[in-house]
Amino acid sequence: MTTIGLVLYPSFTALDIVGPFQALVDVPGLDVSFIADEIGPVTDHTGRLTMHAARRFADIDHLDVVVVPGGFGDANLNEDDPVVQFIKKVHPTTAWTTSVCTGALFLAQAGVLDGVEATTHWASYARLEALGAKPTSTRVVRVGKVITAAGVSAGIDMGLTLVADLAGADMARAVQLAIEYDPQPPFDCGAPAKASPELFDLVVKMFEPRRHPA
Repeated sequence: MTTIGLVLYPSFTALDIVGPFQALVDVPGLDVSFIADEIGPVTDHTGRLTMHAARRFADIDHLDVVVVPGGFGDANLNEDDPVVQFIKKVHPTTAWTTSVCTGALFLAQAGVLDGVEATTHWASYARLEALGAKPTSTRVVRVGKVITAAGVSAGIDMGLTLVADLAGADMARAVQLAIEYDPQPPFDCGAPAKASPELFDLVVKMFEPRRHPA
């Protein structure tokens, strides 16, 4: 059985972790669980969605796969952060260490992305670079046993990438069909290069209060 830990922490972004969860959870042979610093409820960045962690970091010595989501809980990220410490503990023996969106900042803080290409949400490229990685706008990046995915919705792509590696490309195609992942967005503005300067500035301003709470 392949063990997969989906990390939760206060102010995580829900789709970052639910996307990979949905891609992985029904695949035979995969044991998928939500994990956190403590067992129990963990609330997302909106304060309106709570998920339950079934296992705590201290009780886990090994995972085959760890998935770290982004969110707004990284404003004061440092080496003492429980998620960073957990990554340092399990990364040496994982088959895959992965992140979605700004979850890459936790991997970088743990030293996993030193000097390698990685991706994150476009608004956090500078922060990722400051932590030693080489940011790229590629949606899913694989370097060795590390996979990083771009912002939020890219977690589904990353989850399917994992399914293909763990259970084969046909299983990944089956999961994609089962969840009807066939993107046809109503607007073509899902990347900075496709957005107007005004829209870009609006989104940046939306992020500021959450990145720098009063």
